[in-house]
Amino acid sequence: MQIKDRQQFLTILTLIAVALLAIDKIIAPPLETFWHDRQTRLKNLHEQVTEGQSLMRGKNSIRALWAKMQASTLTNNTTQAEQQMFNGLNRWSQMSGISLNGGTPQWKQGNDSTYKTLECRVDATGDIQRLSEFLYDLERDPMALKLQSVELSSRDNTGMQLAMSLQISGLVLTPKETTTR
Repeated sequence: MQIKDRQQFLTILTLIAVALLAIDKIIAPPLETFWHDRQTRLKNLHEQVTEGQSLMRGKNSIRALWAKMQASTLTNNTTQAEQQMFNGLNRWSQMSGISLNGGTPQWKQGNDSTYKTLECRVDATGDIQRLSEFLYDLERDPMALKLQSVELSSRDNTGMQLAMSLQISGLVLTPKETTTR
């Protein structure tokens, strides 16, 4: 091999080495990042499709559950909703044998206009068995109520008669306003 040919060969070999180094250090990392991001996105899309298909298969049961939940909420009429709450409280107190000492309803509207809550503070007295029956009946009733807080205190020295204060909130779904075009 001649010196001139050897210089050309080494020059070409050096250019190839520099090109491979440039590919390895400059071009490959962004391509690897792009490929990794693409794989992650495909994985997320696949999971979303699988979840969507699962929801589609269970749509009837989901709709039935939502209809049951909507039917369990208090009516949108404030007077009737308060009446529903107090009828339930009276029914549960009669079933358990406790005495109710009153209730104070208060309406709450949050930032979301699709629902509001009827909060009620109730005082009751009875023994531990009757009070627990009352709470059990309240919790298992299908009415859309949430027991916010419970406070118990003794009314006698033996602890046989207890006073209970409850904070209950009932859900009221407000219908969407329809616009005509």
